[in-house]
Amino acid sequence: MIARLARLRRPAGVVALAAAASLLAGCVSGAPAEPQAAPVPYSDVHGLPEGALAVMNQPQYAHGRWLISVKDIDTGEVLIDLDADKMVEPGSFVKTYSAGAAWLTWGPDHTITTPVKRTGDVADGTLAGDLVLVGMGDLTMGGRTKPDGTVDFTNLDHNDANPLPGATLTTEDPLAGLDELAAQVKAAGIDSVAGDVLVDDRLFSGELENQPISPIIINQNILDVLITPGAVGETATAALTPAVAPWTVVSEVETVEAGGETAISAPVEGTDGTLTVTGTVAADAGPQLKVYAFDDPATFARTAFIEALGRAGVAVTTDPLATNSTAALPAFADVEALPSVAEIESLPLGEEITYVMKISYNRGAQTLVCRLAVQAGSDDCDDGMAEENRIWKEAGLDVLGASLVDGSGLDGNVITPENAVQIQTLLAERPDAERWRDTLPILGVDGSLADVASDSPAAGKVFAKTGTLLGYDAFNDRYRLVTKALGGVMDSEDGRHLAFTIAVNQGFFDDAVGVFSANDDVGAVAALIQQAW
Repeated sequence: MIARLARLRRPAGVVALAAAASLLAGCVSGAPAEPQAAPVPYSDVHGLPEGALAVMNQPQYAHGRWLISVKDIDTGEVLIDLDADKMVEPGSFVKTYSAGAAWLTWGPDHTITTPVKRTGDVADGTLAGDLVLVGMGDLTMGGRTKPDGTVDFTNLDHNDANPLPGATLTTEDPLAGLDELAAQVKAAGIDSVAGDVLVDDRLFSGELENQPISPIIINQNILDVLITPGAVGETATAALTPAVAPWTVVSEVETVEAGGETAISAPVEGTDGTLTVTGTVAADAGPQLKVYAFDDPATFARTAFIEALGRAGVAVTTDPLATNSTAALPAFADVEALPSVAEIESLPLGEEITYVMKISYNRGAQTLVCRLAVQAGSDDCDDGMAEENRIWKEAGLDVLGASLVDGSGLDGNVITPENAVQIQTLLAERPDAERWRDTLPILGVDGSLADVASDSPAAGKVFAKTGTLLGYDAFNDRYRLVTKALGGVMDSEDGRHLAFTIAVNQGFFDDAVGVFSANDDVGAVAALIQQAW
């Protein structure tokens, strides 16, 4: 999920953590801050097992509050209600609202088509005009498609590589979609382009965390830098993926003794496209992934597409490193009406949402909101929130049970646990309910829950979206867990089908790493509920 946590050091405000960040909960430890008083502990919550109360009454949560809602989907019986009608910040659980609205609108089999248009005629293999790649909001552009047609992901995704150690890459070629389009251009009889190659990114416009939300998305609009340690005292090697000019990588990372500190900077771009990484890496640390995010995705896509055209045997005379501009293009609707010379179909929406939910892809969730805005006739992503409200209201959701500011789960969103349960119930009543359930992280199996309760009998039976918000308490020099949320569905030990939401607000820890242990605690409560019913 997410946010620019830098190096987990004293965030100035509230930081939304990628749900993937919670994977660290199973492999790190941190001490809870000492409580300054002894508030009355939770006791005798109807329907809640005693073991769950023990988890909730730990010292780090002594000044916080827990909110829980559990409902039998089949009978409608409310099994647990602990402040379920009170508002709570849900973090990345908000993706359930944005992705769910897209699911209700288009269904899991919906796809979108990204075309390449031409503005002139083709004579003797030469296009006397421009090629225009039209961004349509495809989240993966063929770069994460497995041979069986499903989306590939790693449990700790490359989007979160800078703030969190352990992120890994999938094996697919992130430029595969561009290569496919370029091959189609060649097959259409175009051997050379006399005009320009442009990317039309005007379908919608928005931003999230000061980063653009663009309808053209190549490799999630980031470059991956993989740093591999060498011999002690030597400079670690660094490799760039995808390899697109003019970007190159320079390593100033020193290999230190085994067991030493691994602390590598995020890549810093120079004026010539050189990305520099600095710091230290332990000799036994293994490859370390860092990423560089583009402020101008269209220019990156333009350069990468021109290179793909070259690989396909299509000669292009325009400067491949020029800044992309749509100034010379006709109106967007007129571009849509131009002849197509190539097109690529996206993965089905169900696969796109799987990627968004499993790894908590912030910009992906916000892109879905942008696509909803386009559905409503607007190119302003902000208008997608009103459309999301309309969709859920029409589906029967009590929309006043949520107050949302974005589609990804940053600071400022609030919901009631019972509203979240209502969403899961509405989706569970659909014919495609099982397909929706399978997009969610699975307790002890994959995504942001891969390492949570993996040895519990509940593993594999709880399907839920996580959410995390972290703040820093400068007054006491400690970290504050603003919220940790978990919501979805489960098959209980007695065979009941339950919708649930669990959230804890205001836990306090001496270090940022310790905050992540809250993911284990919330997961443990979910596992205990699954076993008790």
